[in-house]
Amino acid sequence: MIEHLIYLEGVDPVVLYGVNNNLLDKIKGYFPKLKIVARGNEIRVYGEEEQIILFEDKIRGLIEHLQKYNRLTENDVEEIMGEGETVAAIDDKDEDTLVFGNQGKQIKAKTVNQKKMAKEYSDNDLIFAIGPAGTGKTYTAIALAVKAFKEREVKKIILTRPAVEAGEHLGFLPGDVREKLDPYLQPLYDALNDMIPPRKLQDYLTEGTIQIAPLAYMRGRTLDNAAVILDEAQNATVKQLKMFLTRMGKNAKFIVNGDITQIDLPDKRHSGLLPALKILSEIKGISVIYLDERDIIRHRLVKRIVRAYEDHFSELHGGAEIKRSSGKSQQKGK
Repeated sequence: MIEHLIYLEGVDPVVLYGVNNNLLDKIKGYFPKLKIVARGNEIRVYGEEEQIILFEDKIRGLIEHLQKYNRLTENDVEEIMGEGETVAAIDDKDEDTLVFGNQGKQIKAKTVNQKKMAKEYSDNDLIFAIGPAGTGKTYTAIALAVKAFKEREVKKIILTRPAVEAGEHLGFLPGDVREKLDPYLQPLYDALNDMIPPRKLQDYLTEGTIQIAPLAYMRGRTLDNAAVILDEAQNATVKQLKMFLTRMGKNAKFIVNGDITQIDLPDKRHSGLLPALKILSEIKGISVIYLDERDIIRHRLVKRIVRAYEDHFSELHGGAEIKRSSGKSQQKGK
């Protein structure tokens, strides 16, 4: 059992605790295993570390709500306390759980290679996750980024992908830049919507704590204290991929996802993903994980479709680039 002190700033504790401490009593009810003592601007908490961390996160959510809306009701407390990870979920948590999503849903690394992604992410600052559609590359990567953010290892999440499908026709699409690009970034939004409550996600997007942007918008930036994911990296050119990788700043964690069987560039030879794997795989701190049809958890036909395309692609290109180390992670220079 440990003791932890939380100091309230920017809010009136009387409003947070409620009339006759009615809101505080409701908050305590969600954490029966913790001893919670509130005096003025200080809250002392006694109990297990994991539950204290969760309690502090919920208190932060209540404070953010109070600062934004200048009110806090019992319904607000119930809604915020029920978001994401819950005390009950902690008891069911296992080592494969990456993060708790909405309504306490456990987001897990389900396959061998997804688990390798999680392990390599904790051991390295840059990982490449290479595999066909349906292997969970994007979903697992975003779960790892959300986990790092919730555990305060990073201060922001940045998600990007090349908007190759839009091409030069982007200017003819209706709306502002974000509205034009949203259809190409929708898979990233879908994953985030599973893991972060809608209202909180919108706040994060508005304030820039979570950023979703096309790869071209990364030029000239230094990405510090961030979990950064490049999705669909096979559609980045050599120059674009080098530009992205050199954006890495202090305390940054990068994940590069790609499927070398689905290059959408007009000239597939311009893809920068395969050259990057050849050039960088020996560098300490960089890990490459290969996912394959064994990691696909969609409809059973998807595995057969993926295998058929891989076989066809392999025959066209001699098989050397795709089949090597299939399903294995490469951990060089360690």
